[in-house]
Amino acid sequence: MIAGIDPIRLEALRATEAAAFAQAHPKSAAALARDQGHYLDGVPLHWMKDWPMPHLPVVESAKGARITDIDGNGLHDFCLGDTGSMFGHSPPAVARAIKAQAGRGLTYMLPSQAGLEAGRLLTATFGAFQWQIATTATDANRFALRVARAVTGRPKVLVFHGCYHGTVDDAMVCLSDGATANRPGLLGQVADLSLVAVAVEFNDLAAVEVALARGDVAAILTEPVMTNSCMVLPAPGFHQGLRDLATKYGALLIIDETHTISSGLGGYTRVHGLQPDIFVVGKCVAGGMPTAVWGLNTATAARYHQANAARASGHSGMGTTLSANPMQFACLQATLSQVMTPQAYAHMETLAETLQQGLAAAITARGLPWHTIRVGARVEFICAPGPLLNGTEAAAAHVPQVESAVHVALLNRGCLIAPFHNMMLISPATKPSQVKALIRAFAEVLEALT
Repeated sequence: MIAGIDPIRLEALRATEAAAFAQAHPKSAAALARDQGHYLDGVPLHWMKDWPMPHLPVVESAKGARITDIDGNGLHDFCLGDTGSMFGHSPPAVARAIKAQAGRGLTYMLPSQAGLEAGRLLTATFGAFQWQIATTATDANRFALRVARAVTGRPKVLVFHGCYHGTVDDAMVCLSDGATANRPGLLGQVADLSLVAVAVEFNDLAAVEVALARGDVAAILTEPVMTNSCMVLPAPGFHQGLRDLATKYGALLIIDETHTISSGLGGYTRVHGLQPDIFVVGKCVAGGMPTAVWGLNTATAARYHQANAARASGHSGMGTTLSANPMQFACLQATLSQVMTPQAYAHMETLAETLQQGLAAAITARGLPWHTIRVGARVEFICAPGPLLNGTEAAAAHVPQVESAVHVALLNRGCLIAPFHNMMLISPATKPSQVKALIRAFAEVLEALT
């Protein structure tokens, strides 16, 4: 058995669903065969290969929580660009902002009125930080680490085994036989990343203290909830423990909310009263326009100014030319003022709870050793018992053979979920009927498997 599933049934489902997908997507197959040779590995970005279907569907349009492909297939979208479109595809307020700004210029390395207003809205939404704008959360995390090293004079960052912080080199480490090492499969990395990073297990405060006590850690960089594998919730007192230990040993605490912004208005930090020194969020913060923000609390901003004043003139290694452009600001202002609202989150939370309960009921009905988990608008089913405690357990809980078959079967039933794990998101545009459709499709797939 594989995660409670008979391998013969699993293979039968895989073959049936692959054939059904191919039959429903002839135009997509033809378009890819004609044009994909222009791209490395046939895709514009390499992780598009991670989708488990026989080939990619080619999108015609997306609106709200629906995607339509060039074969005319409509999909209830619960992937939502892996959080990038968590507030729905083309929220009306953001679409209007893009249209209005398009005629005023796309980039000019100067502030706009929307940019000034966005700063006020960022503080009102996420807390009293002094903000900077980036294009991706990877950039924002990279810049935050530069600040942490500048103000502490220390070289290392502490991250958690299995963490997600974009493609920041420093976070591309893992635990191997109890020691920090470069992650397996890391492409083109010639440096020993253990010189600049230390990895420990999530929820292990004792290991955190051992690492901090060495005196060479500039910052703890963490997600509030581990999200890039099977989700792992923080143990009671874990985040307060991180805050206390960071303060005790003179390290900064960086909270990366790029995925956990699903937790509620202001992210997990505001909902649960966390106290980071540096706050980072990206992906959906501007309604789908590539944008990220990072902010320093008052004390860290003062230390940053002191370190910056002592720096010789020259390149800081921070910032990119197209960041903080007026299109980002227009979308950021629109999202923070009209899209990212308490009412939107209440809708998302209610439907996400319904989704989690429906998936859990289907799992229980089939007697499978799986569990479900939810963080605000973010829901996952995990093909293993839970709860999970750390990155090692989360990695072991993945069952790619089962998960990929379920993903394709759900897509053939009109429901798209994230390709990297079993993540589903609810947007303000998601309808109750769409959640019911996903629950029904999930139950049908489990029935076929069991």
